[in-house]
Amino acid sequence: MTAGHSHARPAPESARLRRIAVLVIAPIAVLTIAAMVWLWPSGDVAGAEELAGEQVDGRIVSIEAQPCEEELTEDTNGCGTAQVRLDSGPEEGRTIEVDLPNGSGAPTIADGDAVVVLVSDTPEGDLYSVVDHQRGSEMWVLVLVSVLALLAFGRWRGLSAVGGLVVTFGILLWFIVPAILAGESPVLVALVGSAAIMVSVLYLTHGLTLATTVAVLGTTASFALTGLLAAVSVAALHLTGVTDDLSMAVGSTYDVDMRGLLLAGIVIGTLGVLDDITVTQAATVDELARANPDYGTLQLYRAATRVGRAHIASVVNTIILAYAGSSLPVLVLVVADNGSLAEVLTDQFLAQEIVRSLVGTLGLIAAVPITTGLAAVALRRPQEEVSAARA
Repeated sequence: MTAGHSHARPAPESARLRRIAVLVIAPIAVLTIAAMVWLWPSGDVAGAEELAGEQVDGRIVSIEAQPCEEELTEDTNGCGTAQVRLDSGPEEGRTIEVDLPNGSGAPTIADGDAVVVLVSDTPEGDLYSVVDHQRGSEMWVLVLVSVLALLAFGRWRGLSAVGGLVVTFGILLWFIVPAILAGESPVLVALVGSAAIMVSVLYLTHGLTLATTVAVLGTTASFALTGLLAAVSVAALHLTGVTDDLSMAVGSTYDVDMRGLLLAGIVIGTLGVLDDITVTQAATVDELARANPDYGTLQLYRAATRVGRAHIASVVNTIILAYAGSSLPVLVLVVADNGSLAEVLTDQFLAQEIVRSLVGTLGLIAAVPITTGLAAVALRRPQEEVSAARA
């Protein structure tokens, strides 16, 4: 038998492992689909109500600046009015007059700017105010540039990665968030949605291979451990999930379980890094098995684990910096308002971010030995195949 014929027919062990992998993955996929159908939002949002009014598009026609009668505490545009032409909504085409926006976070406006106008219903009639800039066109340009760069570098693999992003955003925006708003358990919704993202995106991005199946199994096991650790940590530290005005508004307005939403955020955030670790470990074992056909299970495990240690060391820092960067304004306030280091570290907001980082780190650490062990068993080349290839 020639080497070419030996590759045409898979070894008995490989075929058996593939069948086992399918038997394990199939129930996960079926249960995920069934759970999504059961939890799928009906369209009714718990506690939904008109809070701030309607937002419409507009464009600054002219600005009439005036001297301020008194000093403004946060002067963004000065005093005066602006003429704004409404480009959408029931009064499209009408030009209205608004006061120049000032205060924390107010947009700095100029003639010709495309802006967002808030229409509030008051006893005296409609009240108009400029609350933001329109930035849809700029966002689409940035998205297009990113997609083109990904396609140019990754080619077909880049195209599959774009497809994976579309699936992820679709599940987040059409299932996870609406289901939570409809009153379902945030933790349950996050687990089901994350499982759907994991199975569909990993296979879409990396193909229907045994290495991908190993990565899915490793992600599932590590994911379950991460969820358990998150639940225990949040309960032990008495975290409520309410740390600022935004979280308080979400909880009170839409009747969302904020502790559950905190757990859901930890679970979803960790998944994004877990699949990176598991795919890398499975691919590393696969390449080592191809490059060194004589390697046994233990040798593959040890070699790939050394790669995993280096990967973990860099990813852990990435997690902490990502959480710190997204929460930097509130972090500044927490540090400024508390005197001692002990008070700062035990403040609920900072404790919440520390739990996110540490639980995610523990999940990543567990993912390396779990995925590497599964990959070393499943991807090791059988001795008969090695001997046939040499012949």
